[in-house]
Amino acid sequence: MPELPEVETVRRVLEKRIAGRRIVGLEVRDPRLRTPLDPAALHAALVGRSIVHVARRSKYLLLHLSGDRVLVVHLGMTGNLRVARGDDVLEPHTHVRIALGGGEELRYADPRRFGMLFEIGQAEIASHPRLGSIGPEPLEPGFDAQWLVQRAALVRKPIKNFLLDGRVVAGVGNIYACEALYRAGVHPRRAAGRLAAERWQVLCAALRTVLSLALRDGGTTLQDYRDAEGRSGAFQLRLRVYGREGHRCRRCRGTIRRIVQAGRSTFYCPGCQR
Repeated sequence: MPELPEVETVRRVLEKRIAGRRIVGLEVRDPRLRTPLDPAALHAALVGRSIVHVARRSKYLLLHLSGDRVLVVHLGMTGNLRVARGDDVLEPHTHVRIALGGGEELRYADPRRFGMLFEIGQAEIASHPRLGSIGPEPLEPGFDAQWLVQRAALVRKPIKNFLLDGRVVAGVGNIYACEALYRAGVHPRRAAGRLAAERWQVLCAALRTVLSLALRDGGTTLQDYRDAEGRSGAFQLRLRVYGREGHRCRRCRGTIRRIVQAGRSTFYCPGCQR
């Protein structure tokens, strides 16, 4: 699933390419997404409006439109949102085409159809069921170790699962949780409430570092992810534990292991992470 660096990379490309453009047409080729689309309602809500700017909240893209409306897009597991010429060949599983003034389109493709597109009013963002309870953005000033210490107090769940809770911190997924825990030397099974405050400082810094480096590299492409211009990320070349089961740790030369936590693979070094 695209995580914060991937979604932010897409946002930056879209802001550059489509901000200020007018929506002149819409085609819903397959409405069967995670929440089914209503083609007629979506057409009425979007066509004729201009895209004022493109924002992000956690893993959601927010296309702010004229008239104080917002098109919210979640890429799900395999979704991508790309800018294309209107006469470009459609890639497989293209479900939505949004025609823009000037002959280009914004296309949403999603092989597994776990993504979402829905339109809301700008005033609804803070209270919307999918957006209102999201935690602080980890690369913004409001996020710090003290926030994590407070939220983790008495929490018995493993710290890896704690970091994946979007109510605690926005946009951190499996890849970057594994990588941050490795850099901080924290075992993924350690109970979140039993980590000392000074180690939370180290983990918070590691999380910021990992996300910043991934953003600089355009995200991580393991299978499907591409940015809004079709380019792959490069952070997969820097991964220290994720996907490296059985390989040597680059720090202690031990062997990277894989376990399953809450249905997701966790990669860690038993020699470096305590």
